Amino acid sequence: MSEWAAKRFWKEASVDAGAQDFGILLDGRRLRTPAKAELRVPTRAMAQAIVAEWESQDGAIRPETMPVTRSANAAIDKVAVQFDEVVDMLAEYGGTDLLSYRADGPEELVARQAQAWDALLDWADDEFNARLAVTSGVIPVDQDAAAMARLRAELAALSPFALAAMHDLISLTGSLVLGLAVARGRLDAQQAWDLSRIDEDWQREQWGADEDADDLASLKNEALLQAARIWSLAHS
Repeated sequence: MSEWAAKRFWKEASVDAGAQDFGILLDGRRLRTPAKAELRVPTRAMAQAIVAEWESQDGAIRPETMPVTRSANAAIDKVAVQFDEVVDMLAEYGGTDLLSYRADGPEELVARQAQAWDALLDWADDEFNARLAVTSGVIPVDQDAAAMARLRAELAALSPFALAAMHDLISLTGSLVLGLAVARGRLDAQQAWDLSRIDEDWQREQWGADEDADDLASLKNEALLQAARIWSLAHS
């Protein structure tokens, strides 16, 4: 027996412009989140992107093809109602940032990481006055508390919609610095993804491809590109 799936029930999706934000109408009825809150977003560009997602549905509704809608839902139903907890969770990535934890060998991999990552740590120091310490192997390193506080403040200043996008920028790369670099325009999303994959790419070069791992990586790469797009939409 096939699972039941919701099907398109509306003829037209449109933007409902308010005084300070934008909603989405389906045949004149306000679109709501899974938690039944009205779905209203901060920019017309984001609202238009959501409208385009709903207009593209034909037959069964496919949530996986609606990343902007899903991100907006998460911003309203989850991020906004536990904002400080989300900020704390993402700030913790700075304490174990991918760019701080280096291989202790072989020399080729050590050099590759240093060449790619040192400049981003320098950028974070210049941009946020937050110098992250570096360690090798599995030895943990304590980060400067003041630096961590400054990076947390950057996250706390975001809107729930921007923070929802930032969640994916950080979690998919494993790096608070890479996420902030995309947000500030220091890197584009594909560059950030490539920088986050240095270890995996090196292993692939040594031992060959793993089809399942490559498929999963491709999905994460696409999700990161979408997160960068949603970040941009939240500020357009």
